[in-house]
Amino acid sequence: MKLKPKITIADHFAVIQDPRIDRTKRHNLIDIMTIAIIAVICGADGWVAVETYGCAKYSFLKTFLELPNGILSHDTFARVFAQINPQQFESCFIDWMKSIQKITNGEVIAIDGKTLRGSYDKSNEQSAIQIVSAWATTSKLVLGQVKVDEKSNEITAIAELLKVLELSGCIVTIDAIGCQKEIVRLITQQDADYVITLKKNQGNLYDEVEKLFQSGISTDFEGIQHSIYKTDEIGHGRHEIRHYVMLSQIQSRLNPDSVWSNFNSVGMVESVRLLDGKTTVETRYFISSLEDNAEQFGNSIRSHWGVENSLHWVLDVALREDDCRIRKDNAPQNFAILRHIAVNLLTQEKRVKRGIKNKQFLAAMDNKYLLSILALA
Repeated sequence: MKLKPKITIADHFAVIQDPRIDRTKRHNLIDIMTIAIIAVICGADGWVAVETYGCAKYSFLKTFLELPNGILSHDTFARVFAQINPQQFESCFIDWMKSIQKITNGEVIAIDGKTLRGSYDKSNEQSAIQIVSAWATTSKLVLGQVKVDEKSNEITAIAELLKVLELSGCIVTIDAIGCQKEIVRLITQQDADYVITLKKNQGNLYDEVEKLFQSGISTDFEGIQHSIYKTDEIGHGRHEIRHYVMLSQIQSRLNPDSVWSNFNSVGMVESVRLLDGKTTVETRYFISSLEDNAEQFGNSIRSHWGVENSLHWVLDVALREDDCRIRKDNAPQNFAILRHIAVNLLTQEKRVKRGIKNKQFLAAMDNKYLLSILALA
């Protein structure tokens, strides 16, 4: 029996049920999962790469894994991860995040969806998989993810994700798909605040909010409690000015029957962009539980936009998510969890001042550095 390794991946994922038939088990499930996690941290973007890493690092892996029959083939990795229950895997991932996350009051949690483009399979009439993730914008951590069911929609997935997260004291931001009474209720039940994009799919509410701002602008917001915040940025050949306006104490006008939970304010962002001699103006509206703090409102919106650069861009460019051709059964969703684990651990490692891709390269070459990353698990 080997000594317990210093890394604690087994502690987080040992409860996952093994989907294999006993007589076919030549490799320990926790060994399989550990190799996959480590390989993805080191840059593997498919099962062949996971097997290649395992074979190249066999001596190193043998120091803390049983490996009773050596390194399994890429086909075996594929079969096992296609069968692993993704809900169990995700639950273990979320529980692990709860054990290490340091989410402070006021942290912005961005809920956003992403399509795994490579999971589209025309020959089997399989649509590309969509994943809804929760991203802690200050801590730079993926807190959880839920797959959008083929027979459902993103709204249902957002609701399921909110039910398993711990959000007390946070500000949850969602784009217009999340502007739903039930989603707002789930957020406020956890003593969290929200800033949610409002678009014309909300019909009467959008029209009333637009009229309220138009009326307020024409009267300089006389008689309406309001706060204003402005940002002015120049960079990459672009000059952008953003005006944030928050109107508070609007319940009697917009939510008289209290059908929206903690609906305390509405916000407007007017973006004026000057690029290549052309000026464009865009106006967006939001509903929120925050009050009388346009700067906090503006910072929350800016933080939400950052999920594209801080998470989605990293997944696509560093971890090549959109190029991944894994499609069979549960494997695409489970590999997405592996990528999120890798992003979290690589982001939390602060000693090496490099981007994710270079950290992966270093981890693949330097076992000591890899162990320092795994120590965060």
